[in-house]
Amino acid sequence: MATLCRPAIAVPEHVITLGETLDLARTLHAGHPRLGLALRLIENTGVRTRHLVQPIEQTLTHPGFTARNQVYEREAKARVPEVVERALRHAELAARDIDLILYVSCTGFMMPSMTAWLINTMGFRSDTRQVPIAQLGCAAGGAAVNRAHDFCRAYPGTNVLIVACEFCSLCYQPTDLGVGSLLSNGLFGDAIAAVVMRGHGGTGVEIERNGSHLVPETENWISYGVRDTGFHFQLDKRVPGTMEMLAPALRGLAGQHGWDVSGLGFYIVHAGGPRILDDLCHFLNLEPAAFRYSRATLTERGNIASAVVFDALARLFADGGVPAGTPGLIAGFGPGITAEISLGSWVGAPAEPERRRPRAVSTSDITLVHQSAPRRFPAGTTITE
Repeated sequence: MATLCRPAIAVPEHVITLGETLDLARTLHAGHPRLGLALRLIENTGVRTRHLVQPIEQTLTHPGFTARNQVYEREAKARVPEVVERALRHAELAARDIDLILYVSCTGFMMPSMTAWLINTMGFRSDTRQVPIAQLGCAAGGAAVNRAHDFCRAYPGTNVLIVACEFCSLCYQPTDLGVGSLLSNGLFGDAIAAVVMRGHGGTGVEIERNGSHLVPETENWISYGVRDTGFHFQLDKRVPGTMEMLAPALRGLAGQHGWDVSGLGFYIVHAGGPRILDDLCHFLNLEPAAFRYSRATLTERGNIASAVVFDALARLFADGGVPAGTPGLIAGFGPGITAEISLGSWVGAPAEPERRRPRAVSTSDITLVHQSAPRRFPAGTTITE
């Protein structure tokens, strides 16, 4: 069995609140005929704060796709290594112990992938396998867990590093004025996550089975329009109701494993919005508290795309974990419409509860000392152990 260890999370230092988001929408779209509806939808997301990789003044400008992608590459290279180092420490491994790097992102593009840069700069072996996942959107976090599990089953004893880097704010398009686009402008946030799946040992979720499900004839419900100005997020109004179609897939996979999906001990799912979580409660016959970690991620950070499942899992660790042997589910949902589902049980000693989470770094600059070399990162960055 392979164990998904404790994730490391970081969010950028620039914060925008719900009130500021609503005020901006009123100012920027004062004459929009459906502004009232858009404001109500944004308010109903439950998102209270989001973190942005650039100040809001820069976020709202569009210097062109080339310049935006340069921001993506620069900020990813500046911020990802520190998160990777923490994830390795959580797993009690070094870079040389990693056999595969899965890099997940749908908000910027690099070729060679970020995986090549990480191998060249962070001490990973030159024979480390690379698998970038770029086109599964919010489902990619769950897909990365599943592909890591597949790899560890195929090559017993190997270790996989997963990195999710999502700067959703770089996809802001000032000319997209549909209600769905306005809603997205108030929903998505930026974050980086890293986590290790150990092929042997470790504390966390021992993955026992994984599965995928695609809802037929829904491939255009969540999509990107790729244009001269970059990625234009397109959201069908039917998306909020997709859990009625996906909940049976979660129940079915659990049933194949001999589990009742309504009786598990923990649930780590992608929080695309409150309707997703509310519908899962209904269709899976669960209490709202079952998704408390996903709800907290949505409230404090917004929809951070593929990083959501790792942020929610980190909150479970920070809460002290669960008793050994407790069964649970991890699931990501995204374009396709696709569900990526993992089933597993908690192994190892429960994590030490965190008394202060997250830690807000407000000094002008700080240095974290690791085994390799000091790592400096932007002032105000919030890191979650």
